[in-house]
Amino acid sequence: MGNVFIGLNTEFSRSSDKPFEWAVEKAAQMGFKYIEPMVHFGRELMSEAGYFHTVSMFDDPYRIKEACDKAGLKISALQAHGPLGRPEVHGEYIKMAIRVAAEIGVPVVNTDEGVKAKWTTEEEDHVLIKYTLQEAAFVAERRGVVIGLEPHAQYSKTPDGLDRIYNLVKSPAIGINLDTGNAYLAGQDVYEWLERVAERLVHLHAKDISVEHAEAERGKVTGTPVGCACGDSRHRIFRGVWYARPGTAQSQASQGISLRIAGIVDEV
Repeated sequence: MGNVFIGLNTEFSRSSDKPFEWAVEKAAQMGFKYIEPMVHFGRELMSEAGYFHTVSMFDDPYRIKEACDKAGLKISALQAHGPLGRPEVHGEYIKMAIRVAAEIGVPVVNTDEGVKAKWTTEEEDHVLIKYTLQEAAFVAERRGVVIGLEPHAQYSKTPDGLDRIYNLVKSPAIGINLDTGNAYLAGQDVYEWLERVAERLVHLHAKDISVEHAEAERGKVTGTPVGCACGDSRHRIFRGVWYARPGTAQSQASQGISLRIAGIVDEV
């Protein structure tokens, strides 16, 4: 069994109207040792003006690394979500995210299936997803980066659906980033799903889901951007856990709290 390291996704700061560097400093002040920055393609007003936490991949990638190094944080992954079934939207985006990750030593790039085009069929969507994933895998394999597939949206909301996407491309550069909040709100048994993907797990998004949130939306939605980290909770587990697979470079090179996945599951 690999090690488990607890970190924080920078989405925690998205309502704070502050830049990436502020989010990094706050994560360190809260005692986290790992962080998952979110990157975007091109330029947009809010982050350029310092009012949002995402980082443009047009910036020097060392902006991300140096901010995290200064705060004493290690980067567990880059968050680069987008619609895999729409290559014109996510194709170059995810490939650039992989190159950025490789340049600054980040082991995982997380993504999900995203929102499908309105006019395509299910079979067409999976052909498009396969195309985007295969092109990304070519880039990732050369650089030793792993793509973490997350359950979120129409097809990946069930274990079978996520596995269908995972099995579209045979590559050592593709793994699973299980999102416990998305899985729970989609009506699934989170712990059974975790057992099913444990050997393929490269990263984990763990979220608190409040009682009110669960009662209002469970079984009606395919996921949630962030969980509720306070009050009574149906599904209490930390946000942003990084799981390093045994035998991988990131596992061998990592040092920190050594816990079994089962140990964390038993405690929540």
